[in-house]
Amino acid sequence: MKIKSRNTLCATNLFLSLYLFCGHAQAQDRLNSLSETPATLQTVSTDTTSSSSLANGDYPDAPQAQQTQQGSHDSAVEAAQGEGQQTKRILGIFPNFRAVSANVHLPPQTVKEKFLTATQDSFDYSSIFLPGAVAGYNQATNNTPEFHQGAAGYGRYYWHAFVDQANENYFVEFIGPTLTHEDSRYYTLGTGGFWKRAGYSLSRAIITRNDAGHDTFNISEVVGAGAAAGVSNLYYPSRERTFSNTADRWGQNIGIDAGTFLFHEFWPDINHALFHGKKPTT
Repeated sequence: MKIKSRNTLCATNLFLSLYLFCGHAQAQDRLNSLSETPATLQTVSTDTTSSSSLANGDYPDAPQAQQTQQGSHDSAVEAAQGEGQQTKRILGIFPNFRAVSANVHLPPQTVKEKFLTATQDSFDYSSIFLPGAVAGYNQATNNTPEFHQGAAGYGRYYWHAFVDQANENYFVEFIGPTLTHEDSRYYTLGTGGFWKRAGYSLSRAIITRNDAGHDTFNISEVVGAGAAAGVSNLYYPSRERTFSNTADRWGQNIGIDAGTFLFHEFWPDINHALFHGKKPTT
C-alpha cells in the first residue's frame, strides 16, 4: 500500500489529540469515583451490619440477598477489568483480533490460531474499511496512473489495496510466526506513562514474543513485510515493479503495523473514556 509519510503524520497527530481528550475525560471519571467513596463505605458498613444480624440469627430474604451479592460481584468484576481491556474491533470498523488485554497470560499460540488471526484480520467485515480509505487516497493522488480514474479506476485501487492487506497479514501473522515459532499477538502493556507505553508499542514492530514467552527479534514482521512487498509485484503494473517501489512498500508495511500497535495499546483508554468501559461492538 502506498501511503505518503505526511498522511501517517496527520493520523498520528489525530491520535494524540484524541488520546489527550480521552485522558482528560478519564481523569474526570476518576474524580467522580473518589467523590462517591463515602457511599461505598456506607455500603460496606451496611454489609457488615447485615453480617452481624446473620450471626444473631436474623436471616434476610434469600433471593434478595443473592441479588445484592451478585450485584456486588458484577461491580467488582467491572472494576477489575477497567483499563487495558481490548475489544475485538476498534469502533466496530477496524480489526483488533491480535490485541491481548493487559495482565492476561495466554498459552503458546498454535498454528491454527495464527492462521485464524490472519484470516480474521483479512476477511472480517471490519477489514473492508481500511482498503477503501487507502484506495480513495491513492486514487485522489493518482498514485498508480495505470489504474485511471472513475468508478472502474477506484475498483482497481480497491482490490489492490485489499489484496495488499491480506497478503501482508498472512506473511506477518501466519507464515512467518509458524516458521520462526513467534507469537503474532500484541500484548497490551496498560500501565505507565504515555511515552513509556508509546515506546513499548512502537518497539513491537522489531521485538516480539516467541512461543516460549521470551522476547526476540521480530523476524515475522521485518522479513514477512518485505516478502509481502515482493509478492505484491506479481499483481501491480510492470512500471511499478521497481526496487525503489518495493522497498517503499516494505517500509510502509512495517510503519503501518507499528502505528497499529500504538492504537492497540491506547484503544482501551479511549474506549473507557468515550464509552465508560462498555464495548462499542463485540
